[in-house]
Amino acid sequence: MSKPTTIKDAIKRWEEKHPGIGQHFYHKTQQKPPLLGEQIAEASEVGFQFQWPPIEKMDNSLSALQKCKKLSLSTNMIEKIAGISALKNLKILSLGRNYIKSFSGLEGVAETLEELWISYNFIEKVKGVQVLKKLKVNPLDARVLYIGNNMIKDWSDAR
Repeated sequence: MSKPTTIKDAIKRWEEKHPGIGQHFYHKTQQKPPLLGEQIAEASEVGFQFQWPPIEKMDNSLSALQKCKKLSLSTNMIEKIAGISALKNLKILSLGRNYIKSFSGLEGVAETLEELWISYNFIEKVKGVQVLKKLKVNPLDARVLYIGNNMIKDWSDAR
């Protein structure tokens, strides 16, 4: 079996597919290409979904996404939320169709996160979702928590 895609690998692939982002860092007449992460630092939307081989671990390499407002890591094999504390502009996080078991790791983006898409995972308890201050589980609010198709049996911790 192939070894999993790392976040650094995903950043490199993303930058290869999006060469126009962050052009002010590098011009063809310069001798050095941009360092890994210089282009992606300027992006407001980043998609690492459907990586092959799948991403298994989120790590601090995600801190390169300095201006990212929307991040998708859906349809991978991620078990634990990590490495997003430095993403101070993050508003939308998509983690659907992974192997995530808890909300732990979201504390660093609790002040800014407005939408969390975390359906089709292995979450058993909603404990920890309360930390997300801007994300209100209220049908009249524009904020979004999409948590369907998990393993939650007891919703009493959601209050």
